[in-house]
Amino acid sequence: MFATYQTLHQGVRRATQLSLRSAIRMQGVRMQSTSAGESTTHFGFKTVKEDEKEQLVGSVFRNVASKYDVMNDFMSAGVHRLWKDHLLNVLNPARDTKLLDVAGGTGDIAFRFLDHVRKTHGPNNDASVTVVDINPAMLEVGMQRSKAMGYTDTGKISFQEGNAENLVNIPDASVDAYTIAFGIRNCTHVDRVVAEAYRVLKPGGRFTVLEFGQVENPIVKGIYDVYSFQVIPKLGQVVAGDAESYQYLVESIRKFPPQPKFAAMIKDAGFTIVGQGWEDLTFGVAAIHTGFKL
Repeated sequence: MFATYQTLHQGVRRATQLSLRSAIRMQGVRMQSTSAGESTTHFGFKTVKEDEKEQLVGSVFRNVASKYDVMNDFMSAGVHRLWKDHLLNVLNPARDTKLLDVAGGTGDIAFRFLDHVRKTHGPNNDASVTVVDINPAMLEVGMQRSKAMGYTDTGKISFQEGNAENLVNIPDASVDAYTIAFGIRNCTHVDRVVAEAYRVLKPGGRFTVLEFGQVENPIVKGIYDVYSFQVIPKLGQVVAGDAESYQYLVESIRKFPPQPKFAAMIKDAGFTIVGQGWEDLTFGVAAIHTGFKL
């Protein structure tokens, strides 16, 4: 970071002003009346009915599917690739690992998994991956990429449409590892997603989550907030022709539980965690959470 002190100070001040405006906007949303007994949740900074969120999130990812990975490169300056590579190093799959990758429609984690196993254990391995995503548009991108990259013909990868909160096509205790990268924050009931992960994992199985986190360092947080709210939506408009969807993605990061709270949710679902349960990446901009089914 090569910003001068004055630029840094201005960035933090703008981030603070933006945070205040966001808080006012959120408060206004909370004050809107809802029918008695209706369950609500967040969609970015908006409050919506629970049964509406899935459709709203689906619309976002239909809009961004074809440009999703390109935009990730622009949004993170390519750092998301390093985070995902590190995720596979942390997972360290065996030659016969059966992986379930949830909310992984474009195949980014799945392809890395297969490459990692081949490089580590050779081509004659028994590893396989099932990619589950609720969004058909994201799955279509992944299947096209899989075919173009030569993965489809190996028989080691499959794609299926499914809801992370209710994996009806995945039997109990049937997979060795479960990954979900930058997807769990978009789910309506995060606790149900974690519970489903516990159900489908075999005893000894590993639950690994790569997700955006909460930055604690005030200077880094100020710069990060300015970049998130003032730059990323504009990049979304330029690169993908859709600023609104990327505004939601930025807001959804701020609504996801901070690292300690999410680690507690994983533990409450029955998983065993080691140490604090997560590893911060890039000052906490992202984090890898791990739980073991013992």
